[in-house]
Amino acid sequence: MYQINFNKPCRVHFIGIGGISMSGLADILMDKGFSVSGSDTKESELTENLKRAGARVTIGQAASNIDAPDVVVYTAAIRQDNPELQEVYRRHIPLMTRAELLGELMLNYRESVNVAGTHGKTTTTSMITQILLEAGKDPTVSVGGVLKSIGGNIRIGASDVFVAEACEYCNSFLSFYPTLSVVLNVEADHLDFFRDIDDIRHSFREFIMRLPQDERGFLVINGDIHHVEYFLEDLKCGFVTFGKSADYDYAAKDITYDDKACASYTLLKKGEPCCHVQLSVPGQHNVYNSLAAIAACERLGIAPEEAAKALVYYTGTDRRFQVRGEVDGWTVIDDYAHHPQEIMATLKAAQLYPHRKLTVVFQPHTYSRTKALLKDFANALMLCDEVIVADIYAAREKDVYGVSSEDLAKRINQIGGNAVYLGDFEKIKNYVRENLSPGDVLITMGAGNVVEIADSLTEE
Repeated sequence: MYQINFNKPCRVHFIGIGGISMSGLADILMDKGFSVSGSDTKESELTENLKRAGARVTIGQAASNIDAPDVVVYTAAIRQDNPELQEVYRRHIPLMTRAELLGELMLNYRESVNVAGTHGKTTTTSMITQILLEAGKDPTVSVGGVLKSIGGNIRIGASDVFVAEACEYCNSFLSFYPTLSVVLNVEADHLDFFRDIDDIRHSFREFIMRLPQDERGFLVINGDIHHVEYFLEDLKCGFVTFGKSADYDYAAKDITYDDKACASYTLLKKGEPCCHVQLSVPGQHNVYNSLAAIAACERLGIAPEEAAKALVYYTGTDRRFQVRGEVDGWTVIDDYAHHPQEIMATLKAAQLYPHRKLTVVFQPHTYSRTKALLKDFANALMLCDEVIVADIYAAREKDVYGVSSEDLAKRINQIGGNAVYLGDFEKIKNYVRENLSPGDVLITMGAGNVVEIADSLTEE
């Protein structure tokens, strides 16, 4: 594989440079003196920002865009018949995926922090970032959402610390080179790629074993993961656990919630009270995300007491229980949850949030996930008073799985819930305008474009 060395800048071309992750990686390379070009199918604020920063960006993809790059980077969304990709193959130009480039970048930092898990990655990566910023550590960061404190999803720092999410889909994280890994949870998801939960667990173990197997490597892992011993077997680097049990290295005691569902607790370190933690994001799930962040940052030289002070300033990431505003006296919240466990965590937080009636507009994400986890989705959505189901967001898939949003609504009603399938966004907006009252809470939920409903309602 082509090696990206900050001491030897070269020419890099990005196929699909306008994506939020690709554009961020291009920014990092330009900051290090690399010459960057790229193409995308449409203009955006991201492509305009890249042009202003010095990248040569072409809208529209053609073989002629490939002049003389040293290496070409592409994403999984690029089809094999893409003319630029075909030209790269024809000329035998070195080629790497976005994940491989991200892994190569990690090799240029002394500390490479990777946050993995079926869910919670963006929030925990953001918490770690907030703590590092408050401690003056000046990290470089790649996060999967928009974080207010860094003004986007990428931050270019001057220190030798790099913090990034590590996504398991398509085994992307097996291209990474962490020195410090955080594993939040391991559950069934992305079953369009993985065979089953055992296949997923195997991939996470492979990811953990990419840590340096000596004193340079370190693992922070949730002790509540099923048969966690499997992931620790033959591990030769250091590790700590966090989770619900006081027997873990990092745990929470005396958890209480304020009137916005934000938790405070006493941090237990190896069973002994350490300090008080006050969070500014809602839900019990964020208690455990914060434990992981505190544990990771202590490994990076930040005392738990200092980390706790920093966490007060973390107020969330876009699309994570994000209060968007009020409409006629009822509150609109937007959330990225698209897996049953994430939905349960969000709705448990919502139950602690002041409300009269809790209504969820849920947009299932991908046909394969909807089919594989239909019963789990229905059970999770029982935690609200009413569910409005939108059409499935196809993302990368075609409608060949024999499942629909109507099937989910029917399943919810069969087990005693209250669901209605409306599908179309305009129908949904009209329905909530007519049926919500002052004091109610509406959550738009899903990883697709359901946020457009929240945007439209609050803008109106």
